[in-house]
Amino acid sequence: MLERTLIILKPDTVKRKLCGKIISIFEDAGFNIVETKMITPSRELVERHYPNNNKWYVAVGNKSISNFAEQGVDIVKVMGTDDALTIGKTIKGWLVDYMTSGPVMAMVLEGNNAIKNVRKMCGNTIPSIADPSTIRGRFSLDSSDVANAEHRPVHNLIHASGEIDEAKYEISLWFGSENA
Repeated sequence: MLERTLIILKPDTVKRKLCGKIISIFEDAGFNIVETKMITPSRELVERHYPNNNKWYVAVGNKSISNFAEQGVDIVKVMGTDDALTIGKTIKGWLVDYMTSGPVMAMVLEGNNAIKNVRKMCGNTIPSIADPSTIRGRFSLDSSDVANAEHRPVHNLIHASGEIDEAKYEISLWFGSENA
């Protein structure tokens, strides 16, 4: 099934001059670039990009709680709380700060089952446990324990839409509804 998905090469990717290498990986896999732009996004854009609802905050918070538990780290000592909702809101703030800290490259990719296949190519959102054959596993060195200790999000190089409705929303947000 032919789909479109949004990817964002985050500030760490742009700073490390990895955009060309990562774009080549997608092109080599047969994806077409429908549209692209380099932008330093506004806080408003990034705040709209990440959901603003308790379900999302709790999911993000619970993921962090699990990561802390796996590492044997006391989440209350690092985050000041073990409340998933509060942790999720804190992480969203970190994401907004990070994504607005410098230029990003936003792209619409099109191809067969693009959403699922692009996410598979990106790898686990925690680079330290991503398969070495994925983009994050190959190019990122960050880990959640270091990021949390530094009170920032994991620098994982790339955002990729997770499902069809999310892709449509994100493409419309970043490029206008005619590209969704």
